[in-house]
Amino acid sequence: MQSKPSILLIYTGGTIGMMKDFETGALKAFNFKKLLQKIPEIKQLDCVIETISFEKPIDSSNMNPQKWVQIATIIEENYVAFDGFIVLHGSDTMSYSASALSFMLENLNKPVVFTGSQLPIGDLRTDAKENLITAIQIASLQQKGKPVINEVCLYFEYKLYRGNRTTKINAEHFNAFTSPNYPPLAESGVHLNVNNNLLTSKSSKKLVVRKELNDNVAIIKMFPGINESVLSAIFSIPNLKGVVLETYGSGNAPTHDWFLQILKNAIKNGLFIVNVTQCSGGSVNMGQYETSTQLKKIGIISGKDITTEAAITKMMYLLGQNVAPKVFKTIFETPLRGEME
Repeated sequence: MQSKPSILLIYTGGTIGMMKDFETGALKAFNFKKLLQKIPEIKQLDCVIETISFEKPIDSSNMNPQKWVQIATIIEENYVAFDGFIVLHGSDTMSYSASALSFMLENLNKPVVFTGSQLPIGDLRTDAKENLITAIQIASLQQKGKPVINEVCLYFEYKLYRGNRTTKINAEHFNAFTSPNYPPLAESGVHLNVNNNLLTSKSSKKLVVRKELNDNVAIIKMFPGINESVLSAIFSIPNLKGVVLETYGSGNAPTHDWFLQILKNAIKNGLFIVNVTQCSGGSVNMGQYETSTQLKKIGIISGKDITTEAAITKMMYLLGQNVAPKVFKTIFETPLRGEME
């Protein structure tokens, strides 16, 4: 007889872990040890659930690379014992965390599903119950005793996305996330429909957890009027190793001599600069217009259709692996975890 799938819930913090005191109206931390008492519907799921929590749960605004290592370590230490993992996380930085973990967990063969909520779990109209129940159901999916999902995902408001393809688009609606350049991996309605042709293939290699991340990076969003002194100051930051440059449209930027010279000098000094679009969807295509041809010529890295969240975490990851400068551009422009086309 086949044993039930075992799922580990990892609570890092965020709204989903809060409950309202109905007498005072104040929010207080929810005890996940009493999960089944508060959400009896979970008993209908044919799986075994255990929970673990950060010693001091955090607001997701305080998420950082050290916390990503903490999450990755929990998964590493419990990898053999469980069939899937749910990371309960505040929504504000969830796309960054899901992107980071996708790079850190190499040869992943089990589901790691990030989820959370816009309203606390005890609220009358909360989205927490549905998000949590379906995330557990997705993490429990098996075929011939093996997990159906083998990657880091994000589940929110009836849709399962590849984690490193997501971005948060709304602070008030339940459909807080989107995946602008990649379709949902699964959709939940009357039935749970998995788009198997979109899933990452199972790896035959052993899990490797990469815990070295370099956060000497920056994101610069282009805007009309950005000036030389501001840009020079940013590129002069001591120990700065990489910059994600959010440009216009399909990767366009000013053609001013001073602008190009700053970028050229930075690249000459060993800085890596990745070009991503600040549009909500679409791809960088340097050379399509005159305003991006020069960027291509000086050696700017194309982020193609990657999100800003995935670009900055991929940069931290590659810098942490001490990738040789000669091949950094080639590796960055290559899909590692399905984060770009």
